[in-house]
Amino acid sequence: MLAAVLAAALGVAALGAPAAAAATGIPTKATAQTYLNTLTVAAEANAGSYDRDLFPHWITISGTCNTRETVLKRDGSNVVTSSACAATSGSWFSPYDGATWTAASDVDIDHVVPLAEAWRSGASAWATSKRQSFANDLTRPQLIAVTDNVNQSKGDQDPSTWQPSVSSYRCTYARMWIAVKHYWALTLQSSEKTALQTMLNACA
Repeated sequence: MLAAVLAAALGVAALGAPAAAAATGIPTKATAQTYLNTLTVAAEANAGSYDRDLFPHWITISGTCNTRETVLKRDGSNVVTSSACAATSGSWFSPYDGATWTAASDVDIDHVVPLAEAWRSGASAWATSKRQSFANDLTRPQLIAVTDNVNQSKGDQDPSTWQPSVSSYRCTYARMWIAVKHYWALTLQSSEKTALQTMLNACA
């Protein structure tokens, strides 16, 4: 009881029901396997020239709402926004770690395939306009609301070195990652492909 009270006071619960809305475009296991089989395996390149500013975000999506605010509304429950589209209340379930937050400031919008990872996997050759589209992609399962500290600990790692702590979500995470890399024709490393295959094999 005390733990529950403390969790509520901090605005986080260890477990919670996920919001009905979620990232779009998540393929089935079979489709993800087909995509994975077609991805090109190659060594990463141009890591030293990466700059986050080369991927302009967040951009205006509708009215006063930018990409971050749009994902907060999509992924949250009972989200109330101001006239400037800032989320003033609501709750957000982070599928990576199973936490539920009641303050938007505790939530980051994760790029499932990190911007630096994309840069090293082929995006360094893109025009800035294409990198902007990638960084704000709401059609593929590339953007998802998660616990800020978890997003920061993930950083620019691929699935060979970072996977969600909620093991039951790893199948979904792998399918999301593969879908994004396939659509954007990004390469992947051998260790990354092995990790994704292992995650897919564990899908129910």
